[in-house]
Amino acid sequence: MTWPDGVGRLIVDEVDSTNDLAAAQAKDGSGSLWVMARRQTASRGRRGRFWAFDEGNFAASYVTWVKRPVAELAQMSFVAALALYDALATVQGPDDLALKWPNDVLIAGAKVSGILLETVKKEGETGLVIGVGVNLAHAPLQDVLEQRALPATSLRAALGVTIAPEEFLNLLAPKLEHWQNTWLSKGFAPVRDAWLSRAMGLGAVITARLPGAEHVGVFADIDPSGSLVLQTKTARLVLPAADVYFAPSEGD
Repeated sequence: MTWPDGVGRLIVDEVDSTNDLAAAQAKDGSGSLWVMARRQTASRGRRGRFWAFDEGNFAASYVTWVKRPVAELAQMSFVAALALYDALATVQGPDDLALKWPNDVLIAGAKVSGILLETVKKEGETGLVIGVGVNLAHAPLQDVLEQRALPATSLRAALGVTIAPEEFLNLLAPKLEHWQNTWLSKGFAPVRDAWLSRAMGLGAVITARLPGAEHVGVFADIDPSGSLVLQTKTARLVLPAADVYFAPSEGD
């Protein structure tokens, strides 16, 4: 696939965090940039959680400066999830692929990737750093994952496919450009529709965990901003942020 015009690319052998390196590069330059590392020594997930990295897996970050209100930047999480889904589908087809709110990609119900969004500022502008981790060759064991988390898998284990990180970056970058351009030109609505068409658990009972509270209900929708809409026995909740589990729990 053709590399996106005007998008830079930096590949390093080792780094502590591609997000940190991408943020540093962003402050020294301008425009969009991909930073990929063959080895990452201080991987992290959402809310500072542990993210295992083994050589042969994919660790990269994308820096972009978009003219959107800061409150809308979180929608790029869905943009990145769609790009990642489509890149994986290019490798082996869409069978068994699904998206878990807000941005995990699953293969046969097991997590194969994660996305982390962080902001960066330069001369009064706010940019976005999107960290992407994909288990191409290896997946962490269940005992290192948090309780009730979905099992993890790798592309190699789930589909018998071996792909180099650099090759995967060449697949992912054009997909992200496509969905980012869709979002910028048409707004969140087509991104939301495409995300819902690939969603796992839509219409099913899920558990949404927030700090100090858990709610059980039907995953009814995502609203026009990307928030999770949960229909419990007593209320219709709109949750901008939560941890979603498909295992049963006490709650509404």
